[in-house]
Amino acid sequence: MQLHRQKLRWSDKYYKRKILMLDVKADPLEGAPQARGIVLEKVGIESKQPNSAIRKCVRVQIVKNGKQVTAFLPGDGALNFVDEHDEVELEGIGGSMKRAMGDIPGVRWQVSKVNGVSLNELVYGKKEKPRR
Repeated sequence: MQLHRQKLRWSDKYYKRKILMLDVKADPLEGAPQARGIVLEKVGIESKQPNSAIRKCVRVQIVKNGKQVTAFLPGDGALNFVDEHDEVELEGIGGSMKRAMGDIPGVRWQVSKVNGVSLNELVYGKKEKPRR
């Protein structure tokens, strides 16, 4: 009876995705909570309707696999603390099912650290960015 149930479970799409690890394979961070990357360029992304703003983001190449993603820079004036070729640490942005959050289309990650220093502390002026 147990073998019969095991065969029937494959018709459940969530079970199938979990067992075949399809979500992990499609994820640029490969299932990890954080990843290091190198900033390639700064970009501004327009927010979705009904909002009207340019969200400050960066294109990042992940160190461990070379994949490129777009990451959001949280905080007022955070773009001033990030330069090209800086090393940043990425984390999920907190949308449901690892998807984009809020009004930023297609952006699923945010920057948490720049050159080993918290971006939040840089924005609030508690620390200075190290010279490399």
